[in-house]
Amino acid sequence: MSAVPQLHLGTRLVALAPSDLDAIMAIEVVCYPFPWTRGNFADSLREGYWMRGVRAEGTRLCAYAVAMAGADEWHLLNLSVHPAHQGHGHARTLLDALRTHAQQTRSANIWLEVRQSNARARSVYSRYGFAEVGMRRGYYPCGSAPREDAVVMRLAVAPTEESNHALD
Repeated sequence: MSAVPQLHLGTRLVALAPSDLDAIMAIEVVCYPFPWTRGNFADSLREGYWMRGVRAEGTRLCAYAVAMAGADEWHLLNLSVHPAHQGHGHARTLLDALRTHAQQTRSANIWLEVRQSNARARSVYSRYGFAEVGMRRGYYPCGSAPREDAVVMRLAVAPTEESNHALD
């Protein structure tokens, strides 16, 4: 896997800012039956979480990711690609960028939770190299049904030669 995120023609990776909240929410509400709130994203920005987006066709946001630092690890909290832009490698671009950042900060792992029923996302993460390592029972809301379990996944982050020397 390349350490440099690969972008498709006409797309660019950007750091997200409060001015992106409307575009983030437009994607979030079409991707999830129980979306994050605008406040969740605003809080993430305020707290300095790692937040990146993919812009297509000049300025339109089509995907984003939010990750939180832990002790020698990162936790991917949200990765969303607008349905009209799925299948174009945007999730991979965001995962590449997060992995590169994790390597630069000498982090050992990236963790995430994904709905047990979300076979497409689980497949994307598995193909990327994440391993299913556990289950969180009743983690996600499901409306009137019982809560849904989350599959816990982990990606071991191998340091690069640059990251070995970057903090020396």
